[in-house]
Amino acid sequence: MMAINELYTPKQVQVLKTLRRTDWRLLINYGAVRSGKTVVDNDVFLMELRRVRAVADRLGVKEPMFILAGYSSKSLQNNVLQELTNKYGIDFQFDKHNSFTLFGVKIVQTFTGSIAGLGAIRGMTSFGAYVNEASLANEEVFNEILNRCSAQDARIVCDTNPDVPTHYLKASYIDNKDPKAGVVSYHFTIDDNTFLPTKYVENMKAGTPSGMFYDRSILGLWVSGEGMVYRDFNKEAMMIPHSKLPSNLTYYAGIDWGYEHKGTIIVMADDHAGNTYLVEEHTRQYEEIDYWVEVAKDIEQRYGKIKFWADSARPEHVARFQREAIKCYNAKKSILSGIESVAKSMKQGHFFVVQEAMDNKKVGTDKAGYHYFLDEVYMYVWDKGTGLPVKLNDDVMDAVRYAIYNMHEGIKARVTKKPRQLRG
Repeated sequence: MMAINELYTPKQVQVLKTLRRTDWRLLINYGAVRSGKTVVDNDVFLMELRRVRAVADRLGVKEPMFILAGYSSKSLQNNVLQELTNKYGIDFQFDKHNSFTLFGVKIVQTFTGSIAGLGAIRGMTSFGAYVNEASLANEEVFNEILNRCSAQDARIVCDTNPDVPTHYLKASYIDNKDPKAGVVSYHFTIDDNTFLPTKYVENMKAGTPSGMFYDRSILGLWVSGEGMVYRDFNKEAMMIPHSKLPSNLTYYAGIDWGYEHKGTIIVMADDHAGNTYLVEEHTRQYEEIDYWVEVAKDIEQRYGKIKFWADSARPEHVARFQREAIKCYNAKKSILSGIESVAKSMKQGHFFVVQEAMDNKKVGTDKAGYHYFLDEVYMYVWDKGTGLPVKLNDDVMDAVRYAIYNMHEGIKARVTKKPRQLRG
């Protein structure tokens, strides 16, 4: 038989010891990625089901119910159910309502990513809950989960990565030190996972962007961003002449539509060594879609039929590009994930901007050779209130994010259907 320290880290053992206590109702494990939170909570989930079965037996309840909650069906499958199947060989049998029974307890799944998650649990009496990725949960759904756990000795277990320090999960629960609230929380850092290879931890620390991303992903802190979004951008090291651009590149483009504010199309390129280059930048104000079609076709003349990742806020423009046989797709616009993708490239020294990439003329002036990227990258700063970048002078930043995130993260292209043509 293996010793407990061969199965669990010291921080995970602390969590398991908490299960013996009776002075809590809500257990929240939060912190860094890959720190062991979900692994221990998955096991806690199984232990809680056995405890619930014992409580129900004492109360004479034939089929006690338990809530399993996650951001989406896919996230629950990936983070919880598939992991338990791989680890213990559990074969989950789902009924027509997507519920299943385990250890004599009926588990009702609900998805916390939207208010629709209320429907699956409204009116039920639950003996407990396991909430995966709790900081992503709609607050109303999270509160309803707590309200539904009204059976005797019901307990709720959560795991989550950090968010802004004003997030309801931290402000209302983790920071609530009133013993009557019954909240216990554990903070995990990446170093708490003593089973991770040393080289992996070193690589993660070296490759995670500075500032908010490092503080959340490595240190497990609830922080807002401060100052520049792209702290690791180094003009001296990352600006290169066109003559240093390697051959055999994969080209693609990002589009941020505009009229009253600036519109922009940027051309990016990747080499086989993992480097990314901003090759061209086209930025204009007060231009109609015909102008941008000309720009895109001119780009195709030089680089071939490359992919254009566009802001989906103007579907009529995306559709126009597609009618012109331009390979234009709606970009996935996850702001923080997109920024992290760009910032990681900068942190690792794989991001470069071609000096000659600048637009021919600054909007509203006669100044030639103007580099909007350089303007914006230094003005692209965090808004402490929202936890997102300030929405100002960000047109090129958005286009770069759309392009890099969608190409590097393997996002499936989403095509806007062409409108039907009326017959005469």
